[in-house]
Amino acid sequence: MDLSDKIYVAGHTGLLGSAVVGRLRRAGYENLLLATHQELDLTDAGAVRRFFSGNRPRYVLLAAAKVGGILANNTFPADFIFDNLRIQTNVIHESWHHGVERLLFLGSSCIYPRLAPQPLREESFLGGPLESTNRAYAVAKIAGIEMGWAYNRQYGSRFLAAMPTNLYGPSDHYHLQNSHLIPALIRKMHEAKITGCGEVVIWGSGTPRREFLHSEDAAEACILLLNLPLQAFNELAGRNDDDQDVAPLVNIGCGEDMTVRELADIVAEVVGIAPSLVFDSSKPDGTARKLLDSRRLRALGWKPRIGLRDGLRQTYADFCSRFNELRINELPPSELNPAGVRPGKSVTQCAS
Repeated sequence: MDLSDKIYVAGHTGLLGSAVVGRLRRAGYENLLLATHQELDLTDAGAVRRFFSGNRPRYVLLAAAKVGGILANNTFPADFIFDNLRIQTNVIHESWHHGVERLLFLGSSCIYPRLAPQPLREESFLGGPLESTNRAYAVAKIAGIEMGWAYNRQYGSRFLAAMPTNLYGPSDHYHLQNSHLIPALIRKMHEAKITGCGEVVIWGSGTPRREFLHSEDAAEACILLLNLPLQAFNELAGRNDDDQDVAPLVNIGCGEDMTVRELADIVAEVVGIAPSLVFDSSKPDGTARKLLDSRRLRALGWKPRIGLRDGLRQTYADFCSRFNELRINELPPSELNPAGVRPGKSVTQCAS
């Protein structure tokens, strides 16, 4: 990508999108196309068409999606499949229609079968039943991969899908019910710390194994993929594959995993608390293990740079800087005074 090329980052306010934008700006890219949800509703086909027609991006990174943790996926499966299908369908189709040079579609490791051999290789795609707790979201992401693959075959486009493992980092959201594992743990541990509660309840048995990658490392991988030499990009996108047997996707993971219990212990250490951990086995665990095989990406020269403890310390600092805002945004409007604070109560400050 030339520094002057128009690059549209869909979902630039989210965890990965914001990290991508930060790295692009630091690298000198000066023509980024960015639009908030209020400025551009990606579920609106007409609005997306007008955006592409008026801006003509050359490169697209599609990180926009409706996302959430295991509770949100279980509770709102219709919302997850409906909204994500609309978002990705509109962006992928208009990218082709307006001659986008390359598109990178961001998926999720949940697209792989729940009983696929570990670590998960790209060849396991569509190889068996999915995990039930997030099947609707996974099917939507699978449809995005298939759509890009179909457009590559029929129209000769260069659309590639990347499957990141569990991401964390600054700009995450920390809702106790709807967020992913690390932000939920940070929120729970911090609130236990400031209230003096000696017990933290965690969903599931604590035995599932998960892999975690900092959003900055994932952003670096995304930019590397978009910047690959033409021959290398074509190979990943299936443009040089006569058999068309391997889907145009590449895993993004660190190559190491740990149990939820082990992660909870590390988060507690970073927050500065030593609570009693209570695992609620009446709640679902999700897939037993989701370790990605990222050798395809590593062969291109990428490797993660941010260790888990350093990344968690950075993420906790981000959480602390935003804690007041997060608490206020979660209150019903009826409980806020004109200053944005619940009457008669102060919003607890974060410990440094």
